[in-house]
Amino acid sequence: MYQQYFGFKESPFNITPNSKFFFASLRHTEALNTMVYAVSERKGFVVITGDIGAGKTTVCRALVNQLDSRTQVALITNTLMNGRDLISTILEDLEAQYTPGSKAKLLFQLNNYLIEQLRENNNVVLIIDEAQNLTPSVLEEVRLLSNLETESEKLIQIIFLGQPELKKKLAMNRLEQLRQRVAVYYHLSPLTKDEAREYILHRLKIASKSDRQYFTEEALETVYNFSNGVPRLINQICDSALLSAYVAEAAQVTDQTMREVIAESPMIQITSGQPVLPKKESALAEDLTTKIYFKG
Repeated sequence: MYQQYFGFKESPFNITPNSKFFFASLRHTEALNTMVYAVSERKGFVVITGDIGAGKTTVCRALVNQLDSRTQVALITNTLMNGRDLISTILEDLEAQYTPGSKAKLLFQLNNYLIEQLRENNNVVLIIDEAQNLTPSVLEEVRLLSNLETESEKLIQIIFLGQPELKKKLAMNRLEQLRQRVAVYYHLSPLTKDEAREYILHRLKIASKSDRQYFTEEALETVYNFSNGVPRLINQICDSALLSAYVAEAAQVTDQTMREVIAESPMIQITSGQPVLPKKESALAEDLTTKIYFKG
């Protein structure tokens, strides 16, 4: 809605992960390099954790874009499944020809596929997003996949991406064998204050192809104070702020606009349980809604 008004080629703060907007903060770069190293060196198991909205999936997409044509990737995002379904999903995502059957039969076919890929000097990577949702029994099934190996190297590289609960789940006594297989672990923490500012400017520049200052410095600082450096929250609130500035026909997002948008955000409204804006500001919010409606 506001893209043409501000001269954006595309939305700068879409919450859908897009590697085009990958911001190379120190932490995100380390996480990406960790995965690239583990895949290239065939290290086996890698675990990457991070809080909700920290940018794990975006880093994952950046990884996939960096891998060469000799690397086959299976990306699993639906983790509410049993062991048999997991193996069949892996085969499907790898576009491997297979015959449906028992779990043992599927595992046999996957092993044959992996051996064939190794023979062709290809690498195979399994990425499981939201891995904290996997049950302990399915996590154990994944561990068994790491048994598919030659005398010198792993046939499949496995990357777990998950929230901090994944680390707690892997600490369970019954998963000690899996825990011992983890070659690399990295926790992705939020952006620092300076990184959050650069992150916003980075996305704006990519979307606009210009160095125009869309936010005042005070507004940028308020974004950080609200988001604590979590990229998803930054995207959500900056998108709303640009919309409000568009409705008000403003050339720039000011600190006042940013504070009003934050006060009206679902994050604040839901957690507070009551309206957080004074009547004057609530009336302004209603006026903005009306303008959005009539502007279409």
